[in-house]
Amino acid sequence: MKTNTKKMAEDLEVFMNPYTDFGFKKFFGEEDNKDLLIDFLNALLGNEVKISNVKFLKNEHLGKRETDRKAVFDIFCENEKGDNFIVEMQKAKQIYFKDRALYYTSSVIQEQAQKDNKKENFVWDFKLPSVFLIAVMDFRFDEKFTQKIKHDIMLLDIEDKSLFYEKLRMIFLEMPNFTKKINELETNSDKWLYFLKHLPTLKEIPKMFDNKIFLKAFEIAKISKFNQQEMALYQESLNTYRDIHNVTETARIEGEIKGEIKTKNKGIVKALEQGRLSIEEIAEIFDVSINYVLDIQKNLLS
Repeated sequence: MKTNTKKMAEDLEVFMNPYTDFGFKKFFGEEDNKDLLIDFLNALLGNEVKISNVKFLKNEHLGKRETDRKAVFDIFCENEKGDNFIVEMQKAKQIYFKDRALYYTSSVIQEQAQKDNKKENFVWDFKLPSVFLIAVMDFRFDEKFTQKIKHDIMLLDIEDKSLFYEKLRMIFLEMPNFTKKINELETNSDKWLYFLKHLPTLKEIPKMFDNKIFLKAFEIAKISKFNQQEMALYQESLNTYRDIHNVTETARIEGEIKGEIKTKNKGIVKALEQGRLSIEEIAEIFDVSINYVLDIQKNLLS
């Protein structure tokens, strides 16, 4: 009995899972913790961009037409210069993921024209602030390539590879490809990636993370410090994360989701039969409309 109790204690997570919506937003989406977000962004962006402060903005964006999709970003903020930052945790591989990332990022760019148009005699000169997308991905772009961790994307001239436009930058982090052990961590960026990937499996704070920012992050992540409401929200978010992971892993085993209607529908049916994800979540994972999922559900019930 004592052995079983000890084993159960060892299996309990000490720190929350940052891949959950609750965990990711608790680290990076709260006013009291924005120093964590600033440190994370500075670590990824390097010397080209230095952020000293951020202001959280409304994270919901609607298209100009009724048929346009609504984009709800995990974190949306701007720095002291007015540059915009979208920070996303992507838990499941999606069809046309790159297209989707560019589409939603462009919605932020298009909104810039509306900022001052209420002024009398306003004429917009098309000058834009910089827009950055940081996507932390719990999947690979391509299972055949497992070495690339960070994709740092900007617009270049194809012929001479010179920088054409510096105000649009997208960073994609393929977390499954990050395999460094703790004694191999060299940069602050390495530490953040290790922290995000391994936090739920850690039982104590590694000595390498003995600095103000990470000590604060570990303190925030302690599940034992959650109040009753936080525990309930975290558990709900953790269950959703596990369900999404289960659905996408099943789809991967049965055959990679590559856009074929038959394979896509099979994955949707599987998710509906499991009954743990909402219609909206299933539509988001498989990049289809809610009505598309409802039609499949209707056929299952008939």
